[in-house]
Amino acid sequence: MDRTPALTTTSFAILGLLAIRPWTTYELAVQMERTLNRVWPRARSRLYEEPKKLVAHGLAEAARETVGRRPRTVYTITEEGRRALAEWLRTPGAGPSLEFEQNLKLFFADFGTRDDALAQLEAAREWATAQLEVFVTAARDYVEDRGPFPQRLAVTSPGARFLVDFYDLVDRWAAWASTIVQGWPEDPSQAEPTLEVDQYILRLAEERARRPGGDAAVPAPDLAPHQVSGP
Repeated sequence: MDRTPALTTTSFAILGLLAIRPWTTYELAVQMERTLNRVWPRARSRLYEEPKKLVAHGLAEAARETVGRRPRTVYTITEEGRRALAEWLRTPGAGPSLEFEQNLKLFFADFGTRDDALAQLEAAREWATAQLEVFVTAARDYVEDRGPFPQRLAVTSPGARFLVDFYDLVDRWAAWASTIVQGWPEDPSQAEPTLEVDQYILRLAEERARRPGGDAAVPAPDLAPHQVSGP
């Protein structure tokens, strides 16, 4: 029975990095955190076995080196690995899988307080701002010809635009949601549904479904004053 561990999407992410240049396991983990973690986050501890798995499949080779007195293992992609990477790239990938703890806590806001919910939304805005600031620093390095692997900029730019839009989306959504939550009573379980909000969200979804890739021109409802029950 073949006991070679099966390849995963993370395996091919590491294989893709090896196609750029040889790396040590530590370097691969650092590079993963610096770049791919924005779209494929994985704990560093889960990455250390991936190069060995690629070697077991014949997709990479391991070579022992010594730097000073410290030994290290450098992994290099094989020709079979390049063919496997090309085959993987031909297969359409799965869509996004959203993991958003602040939004999850907002879903259960009726078991907490209004201030708890507002704190989650403020944290979401702070996260988006911090991510954009990190992105701006990295993007400026490329514009000023200081970024690593500048020869790959043409293929990485479309994905970079997604990240900018995503961080902006989180910030704008949290700002909008805060205006809704501010109208709740202190006990969110006493908040009354607002038909105007639900109608707005439906129109927004319908408009964007009709115009994929375009901006939906759906005016937001005027929610001042917001109709709620309670104090």
